[in-house]
Amino acid sequence: MKGGIVAVLAVFAIVLLTVQPGQAVTCGQVDAALVPCVSYLTGHGDSPSPACCAGVKAVKGMAQTTADKRASCACVKAAANRYADLKDSAAQSLPTKCGVQMDIPVSRTVDCDKIN
Repeated sequence: MKGGIVAVLAVFAIVLLTVQPGQAVTCGQVDAALVPCVSYLTGHGDSPSPACCAGVKAVKGMAQTTADKRASCACVKAAANRYADLKDSAAQSLPTKCGVQMDIPVSRTVDCDKIN
């Protein structure tokens, strides 16, 4: 029950942080959306949590324009570089495990200027 409440609160926070039309995506929004994924991405779980997947979906929803996709990509890349123990295989599989088709790779080495 406690885990369910935490997941609901995390999703609620993500909804509040979702970008409104005409506003630019910020790293604070992307980071807040993806923080529930840190455990999975650093190898401390076999699958991403529901709150993590809600965050992945929120990031996808934030990044509608090319500029927003590139900004989100830069934020994801910066966040990935903050975690030395980030597992590249977990990062690459995250969107698929959450059932989300992403235009933004979760990678430390992606060239965000090539995102369309």
